[in-house]
Amino acid sequence: MEPISPKSEKLRDSTLVFLIRSAEGNISELCLAMKKRGFGMNRWNGVGGKVEQEETVEDAAIRETKEEISVEIRHLNKIAELSFYFPHNPSWDQKVSVYFSENWDGDPIESEEMRPQWFSSDSLPFDDMWPDDRFWVPEVIAGKLVKAKFVFGENDIIREKDVQIVEKL
Repeated sequence: MEPISPKSEKLRDSTLVFLIRSAEGNISELCLAMKKRGFGMNRWNGVGGKVEQEETVEDAAIRETKEEISVEIRHLNKIAELSFYFPHNPSWDQKVSVYFSENWDGDPIESEEMRPQWFSSDSLPFDDMWPDDRFWVPEVIAGKLVKAKFVFGENDIIREKDVQIVEKL
């Protein structure tokens, strides 16, 4: 199969945040949230969304986390940059900056959009997550930084993927 060439490299900036808990220097748990409406509905994911005009990516990550699960982020650690292409619906194309946070105030609380739940890092619900997650989430849990590109066909089938471990983002 011939590689799919996205029509544009100009992607909408988005964010994704995973609250984490560590034990003995390793990530033991991740807070995922069940998306209750809109894009990604019925999937476990981190929290986040679109970067608004005049807003930094980090500010958007903090704002979206507060809006979606009522948590005030105190510190973000960037762990990945993911580019997503949907040739059948280019309005979904996006560049996602992904963060872990171990420092926040408040407890994750369900909102109209998201239902948070803690999962052990070694038993994530990959069958109920975006299909790309199984290719990069284990890498970032292991402490690696990731840059990746995914091209999705209809029905969220991954048509093309390129996952790279990098030294810095």
